[in-house]
Amino acid sequence: MSSEQLRLFFAADVPEDRLVALAARTEPLRQRFDGARWAPVENQHVTLKFLGSTPEERVSPLLEAMRAVSAGHTPFELRLSKLGTFPERGKARVLWAGFDDPTSLRALAVDLDAAVIPLGHQPESRPFSAHLTLARFKLPVSMRGLVDVDLGGIDPFTVSEVGLWRSRLSPKGARYERLGGAPLRGRP
Repeated sequence: MSSEQLRLFFAADVPEDRLVALAARTEPLRQRFDGARWAPVENQHVTLKFLGSTPEERVSPLLEAMRAVSAGHTPFELRLSKLGTFPERGKARVLWAGFDDPTSLRALAVDLDAAVIPLGHQPESRPFSAHLTLARFKLPVSMRGLVDVDLGGIDPFTVSEVGLWRSRLSPKGARYERLGGAPLRGRP
């Protein structure tokens, strides 16, 4: 008997008002690169670990692993601070927003990665890069002016929970469904 395969990931949310402020700051870029595929505010999150195609019966053990990892981390504050691109040099394919001090986010991602290896998931092959994906460019674009937007003045926020999410891909873009959450040790 084969089970359904789910496309899963762990993520931390950014409050909607911060995402709306970020969208307002990047509006000139949205107008300049109207051919880009801009991520809707409701789809933006900080991916901590992409799990990929996962058998449905593995959801419960993943939720348990997420709860165990979350219990070992305290809530922490983040502030959106800069824009960047992938790749970092040459023509950009992805525009992203980063954070002033992603140390706690990185530690959470590393622990989640280690916790799911016994469940059959591969360890990350690249270092964790804390970011929100803002846009993808079908054709790579010059980075000139892409990262010059000032993100100062967007209020910091507290990360107090991790979620397990399902991604459903379609020609109209991805739709996300939250399968469960786990608070970091106590809420602030």
